[in-house]
Amino acid sequence: MKKISIIIVTYNAAGDLQACLDSIKRQTDEAIEVVVVDGGSQDATVDILRLNADLVTTWISEKDNGIYDAMNKAIALATGDWFYFIGADDTLLPDFSKMTEALEDPHTIYYGSVLAKGGKYLGYMKPYSQAKIGICHQAMIYPRYVFTKYKFDQTYPISADHHLNMKCWADNDINFKFVDYIIANFNHTGVSSIQKDKLFE
Repeated sequence: MKKISIIIVTYNAAGDLQACLDSIKRQTDEAIEVVVVDGGSQDATVDILRLNADLVTTWISEKDNGIYDAMNKAIALATGDWFYFIGADDTLLPDFSKMTEALEDPHTIYYGSVLAKGGKYLGYMKPYSQAKIGICHQAMIYPRYVFTKYKFDQTYPISADHHLNMKCWADNDINFKFVDYIIANFNHTGVSSIQKDKLFE
């Protein structure tokens, strides 16, 4: 049975975290672990993690050097065959469990769509669009194989996920496959939606 690691990185996310966790609890796929890396929150985030010990497999709360440092820490803690990254202010939809059933090739990154601003966001993307716009990471499920070769490059504080995907596109051992499911509600007010990573641009 393939195991999915759902990774959440947080910082002072108490207002949103429970809704995110509840959306994971509603999934029908039982082979899930939840890994949370918190940046040393000063709000009730840690209390919420403790209250959800039945769901959250592994969590740490300590100072980090930003979202991609936290994601790299989570990768080191995760034990799944497949990795999915979701923001604490995002929620999973029922189609997430359907998409996990489509995961087959351990050298393929599978991606679907998300809901953003009330509608389906992005869908299938041609290579040019992937390079110019990038796939929303809340729409992507990575095989473990990707992270045996690569980590998020913290040189890019906002677009390291886009940078990682570009490296994967250039890797002949890694494929991309679109599966037409809408798997998450994406909060489009996060930093990557309202700011540009100048170095990456």
